[in-house]
Amino acid sequence: MLFVPMLSRRAGAAGVGTAEAVQLINREKGVLIDVSEPAEYAAGHAGGSKNIPFGSLEASNDLPRNKTLPLLLMCPTGARAQRAVGILGKRGYERVHSVTGGLAAWREANLPVERAV
Repeated sequence: MLFVPMLSRRAGAAGVGTAEAVQLINREKGVLIDVSEPAEYAAGHAGGSKNIPFGSLEASNDLPRNKTLPLLLMCPTGARAQRAVGILGKRGYERVHSVTGGLAAWREANLPVERAV
């Protein structure tokens, strides 16, 4: 019974909270990717995140070449990011997670938010 949750978490099925996301960024060179549309991203995004819109994920060349790096996916609420986990898993990325609660949770945790100029 305990083994099944570990499997789903390793595959990235479970989201990670903001604190765990920050740890993965700082300790394991995790890459924060915002899958919002460009206008949403410009209105506000997590500091240091890279924008790759959800519709562009399957063909994007902007993703890291190292498929073992943790990828932390975010959008305003976390819903699109959760769906994006499966897309990147199919592309061979081994450690893909959505940030639970998305940008709203990021803001609530008082983590840096930037706006495009």
